[in-house]
Amino acid sequence: MNKHILVTLYLVIILLFSSCEKNYDLIHSKSRWINDYFEELESTRYPQIYAISWWNEDFDNSFLTINSSGSSCKAYQQNIQNDLFISNGKFVNHKLVPIAGAIYHGAYPNFGGTEDNVSKEEIVDFELNATKKIAWAYFSNNWDSVLRFPTNAVQTIAEMGKIPFIRLMPRSEFETGKPDPKWQLIDIVNGVHDKAIIQWALGAKMCNCDILVEFGTEVNGNWFPWNGEYNGKDGTNNYGDVQYPDGPEVFRDAYRHIINLCKQQQATNITWFFHIDASGEPNEWWNEASLYYPGDDYIDWIGVSTYGPQNRLDSYETPQALLQRAYKMMQTVSKTKPYAILEFGVTEL
Repeated sequence: MNKHILVTLYLVIILLFSSCEKNYDLIHSKSRWINDYFEELESTRYPQIYAISWWNEDFDNSFLTINSSGSSCKAYQQNIQNDLFISNGKFVNHKLVPIAGAIYHGAYPNFGGTEDNVSKEEIVDFELNATKKIAWAYFSNNWDSVLRFPTNAVQTIAEMGKIPFIRLMPRSEFETGKPDPKWQLIDIVNGVHDKAIIQWALGAKMCNCDILVEFGTEVNGNWFPWNGEYNGKDGTNNYGDVQYPDGPEVFRDAYRHIINLCKQQQATNITWFFHIDASGEPNEWWNEASLYYPGDDYIDWIGVSTYGPQNRLDSYETPQALLQRAYKMMQTVSKTKPYAILEFGVTEL
C-alpha cells in the first residue's frame, strides 16, 4: 500500500479515537452526572425522598469532593441552590420529620480517613464550596477497642447549628471483607456489651440536642463485618427462626437490642435510620435488604447509598437507573417511612 495512504489512514484513526474520547467525556463526566442526578431527583418519581447527603471525600485519590474540579463544583452549586433543598431540620417530639415539598441538604464533610475527625473547619469549607448550608453533618462513631459516645464531635456540630448524624460502626479495624476480631453481632444480641451501650445511651440522652443515628451502615454490603456473610449467612438452624436466614436475623436483633436499651435509658432525642446500599453484595437471596430491617416500630427513616463510578474503570450506570433501583429497594424495606439518600457521589470521569 502507498506510504501516503497509510499515513492518511493513521491520521484518520487518531482523529476518530480523539473524537470518541471527547464525546465520551461530554457524555460521561462528573459534572454531567451531578446534573443528571439532580434532574432525576427533582422529578415526581420519588415522592418519599426527603433528604440527601453528599459524601465529600478525596481519600486515596477518590475525587469524590464536590470541588474536585471547577466544572463539578459549579454543577453542584447550581443544582443545590434550588429552593427544594433546605438547610434546617424540623423535629416533632425530638424526631426528625419530613417536610412536604422539601429535601434536607446534608453532607459528610470530609472528616478524614477514619471518618471521625470532626472539625468546624471542614463543615465551613464544604458549605463555602457548596454555597449552601447543610442541615446535618454525618460522621462515624467507630467502636475501636471501647464503645464511647462521641460527646466532643456532637458538641462541635451542634454549636454550629447543624444536626449531628452519628454512624454507629462496630469495628475495631478498617480491613474490608472479613469479620471484625472484636465486635460480634451475636455478642450484642446476648447482652455482652450492654454496659457500654447503656453508657452510650446515657451520653446521647445528656448531650442536650436532637441527634440522628444509624447502626451498621450499608448492611447489605459484604465490605463491612456486620453484613450477613460474616454472621451466619444463609444458615437457618443456628439462630432464631428456622425459616429466617441467620446472618440478617442476627443483625436485625442486634439493632433492635441497641434501640431497646436506648429507650430504656429514655434517650428519646434519637431519630433512628436504617442504611442500605443500592449496589449491595453478594447478590444472594439471604442478602436482601429487607431481611435486615428491624421493623417500622424501631426505625424512623430508611436510607440508601447511591454512588456513581468511584473509579474511571467502573461500569457506568445512569443516575436515573441508579435512583430507580435504589427507590425500589427502599420500598421493599418499608412503604410508609420517609426515605433519605444518605450517601451519594461520583469520581471525576
